Amino acid sequence: MHQGVKVTMPDEIDRKLIDKRVVQRYLEKGRLDDKEYEKYMKSLPDLAEQAVPIESAFDGDLDDEPEDEGSQAAEGEKQS
Repeated sequence: MHQGVKVTMPDEIDRKLIDKRVVQRYLEKGRLDDKEYEKYMKSLPDLAEQAVPIESAFDGDLDDEPEDEGSQAAEGEKQS
């Protein structure tokens, strides 16, 4: 809980149906009712004011490619 605020969940819907990664599929297949989902989303509390900014830093490149491909070839030759 943030700063003593109690957050309660609105009327319960099967949580696996409202997972944002799959909700569209369940809506299309009719496993989740459009109106029920919309009602649920509108009933969620707005917690934006409780959000905390987060800073992050990355060490090194984010590439998956090795920096020096020549050094890898040399390593392979040593192991042979």
